[in-house]
Amino acid sequence: MRAHVNQILHSNAQPIVHILVKGLFLLAVGVVVAIAMVETLPNSDYTTNSFIRHIREAAWIVLTVEFFLRIWAEPERTTPRGALVSRIAYLRSPLGIVDLLAVLPAWINLVHAVDLHWFELAAALSLFKLSRYVPALSLVWNVVVRQSRSIFAALVVLSILLVVAATVIYFFEYEAQPDSFESIPQSLWWAITTMATVGYGDMAPITPIGRLIGGIAMVFGIAMFAVPAGILASGFAEELRKRDFVVNWQSVARVPLFARLDATAIASVAQLLKPRSVSANQAIVRRGDVADSMYFIMEGEVEVELTPTPVRLKQGEFFGEIALIQNIRRTATIFSITNCRLLVLEAVDFHRLVDQVPELKEHIEQTSEERLSHNNRQSED
Repeated sequence: MRAHVNQILHSNAQPIVHILVKGLFLLAVGVVVAIAMVETLPNSDYTTNSFIRHIREAAWIVLTVEFFLRIWAEPERTTPRGALVSRIAYLRSPLGIVDLLAVLPAWINLVHAVDLHWFELAAALSLFKLSRYVPALSLVWNVVVRQSRSIFAALVVLSILLVVAATVIYFFEYEAQPDSFESIPQSLWWAITTMATVGYGDMAPITPIGRLIGGIAMVFGIAMFAVPAGILASGFAEELRKRDFVVNWQSVARVPLFARLDATAIASVAQLLKPRSVSANQAIVRRGDVADSMYFIMEGEVEVELTPTPVRLKQGEFFGEIALIQNIRRTATIFSITNCRLLVLEAVDFHRLVDQVPELKEHIEQTSEERLSHNNRQSED
């Protein structure tokens, strides 16, 4: 039973049930967030509306059930280390804490009236639960964690510049504007808005040297705020490359041609291959074209236009190698019969790969010879 619940919560083993349960949880989150926002409207009577209150209570019940189901099923997700240890680890995890805080005000409200603002805060926290269902959010978190040291270093430098700017502007503007720049902490607000190039206008230097400092702070602010953005951008690119590499590695490992290679060799091949998706009834290569790559079929089916009988290739097979081996133009047109997912090996990488792995070269050449002899027999017939 527990394993069944774990499958529903965490995998697509039962896709319909998983989608329905996930949809119910997402709906509950959406309801509590929407009601929390609406209740803050001025002159709103939603706080006393019994129908709205019952809907919110139903949503809290759904989130509570989800929380306890996750606690109960957690031992099924982790390596054998004891049910209690697994559940405590879940409660200490970021998402476990979010799950708890999202429903805690509702529980406390059962025994003691809770201020409405705590429900609003809990509703906002429940939005972090979406990271389970939206891959982009988990990607953001992974990038932040991996780049945390670089981001921390950039924030330290930025903090130093903010304090320096606040101190200097206080020194030069205090006498001219004692009410606006009455202390360094108050001047720090000016430094933040200036270096962030927001400029609310509530505090502005009026002395020539103060304006010069403000201009310098803006320039440094643009540069320093761009550093964390650049770190995150490079982190996103690196994370996407890693995910593509993992997908390619798994795809390459399933190709019969590479089945005998060890993990290191498969990793080398995966770095050379580029994924490509092709819709049904599309020409992948045409007869007479310059041969610039060969293709491995990961999903779908293609047809090689040969006379008199076309040949169909399916998942795990490859094509386009004959022209590369013989250094000639394409000898046939190949169309996709269904939607296809291919891995593309460019000509330069192909020759490098077959030189490094003689077994692959032998297998590919043998396959191409068999295909050529088959084509010749068909032509003679």
